[in-house]
Amino acid sequence: MIEIPIDRLSPEILAAIIDEFVHREGTDYGASEVNLESKIQQVKRQIKRGDVVITFDPETETCNLLTKHQLQRLQQEQQSQQ
Repeated sequence: MIEIPIDRLSPEILAAIIDEFVHREGTDYGASEVNLESKIQQVKRQIKRGDVVITFDPETETCNLLTKHQLQRLQQEQQSQQ
């Protein structure tokens, strides 16, 4: 799993990754519904703060968004398997 710095992505690519992630994850948040644009803005803020990172998996050739905690856990699991 490779972390991709957001400054290495064009604004169009960053927007496409966020859009795909939000659509894949859905917008059902229980009792209060969050509209799509609000969710996209939330994810952008989380990325800019560093709470969420963009990753690339060379094995599956896919991008994903993970929390810092999720990425650290995956990296630890990968290290323990080596």
